Amino acid sequence: MAAENPTWGEERIADELSLKLGISLDPSTVGKYLKSRGTPRPPRNQRWAAFVRNHANAIIACDFFTSVTATFQILYVFVVIEIGSRRILHVNVRDHPTAEWTRQQFRAFLDRESGHHYLIHDRDTVFSAEVDEGLNGFGLRVLKTTVRSPMANAYCERVIGTFRRECLDYLIPINQRHLRRIVREFADYYNRGRPHSALEPGLPEPNQATVPVGEHRHQLPVGYGVVRTSVLAGLHHEYRLEKDVA
Repeated sequence: MAAENPTWGEERIADELSLKLGISLDPSTVGKYLKSRGTPRPPRNQRWAAFVRNHANAIIACDFFTSVTATFQILYVFVVIEIGSRRILHVNVRDHPTAEWTRQQFRAFLDRESGHHYLIHDRDTVFSAEVDEGLNGFGLRVLKTTVRSPMANAYCERVIGTFRRECLDYLIPINQRHLRRIVREFADYYNRGRPHSALEPGLPEPNQATVPVGEHRHQLPVGYGVVRTSVLAGLHHEYRLEKDVA
């Protein structure tokens, strides 16, 4: 129980044993077993990973990453995601992002009706005090990650990795406008066409209410055909069922 539930203490385990398994033990006895097995006592404060999981639907996260054009110009891509749904809320490109530009990006998609309460970002100087104050005006509490701790913003880092592995590693942008078009098209595909295993699997923004089901799980439904849509000039494809035209 202690290994499977790291936040449980001796008294919590003793209560579980007594109420549900009929085993009556004093909490101090449970503590002795934990010490003999070398099981560390759980921390009194909530772990960061547990906090993020528990409040995932109320947390958004953002970060910058770089891309190099065909003329060797370094451009910065700004991406914001909603952790609970894995939905990309905003993406944009800038050659030299400033604090004012960054604040304007948040204004482009934030509102008080979204239900978001927390924002995770690192300690980059572009996230100035003025930017954080503006975010507080939207009812967001800013959570800054510790120095050199990319895993503290792991969900956003994962999205950035996906941008690289499934998009930018295969395409060379010509200029800033071209890169912006690429990342926005991929963001649309990421939200509406790319299955996410973390959603068991699912799509952040499903484009179909239901999917027709055939009589046999290895066959297409009768009267339907597969329609293919190209994404990023054929780098990826989306597939969906449509009724055959009589």
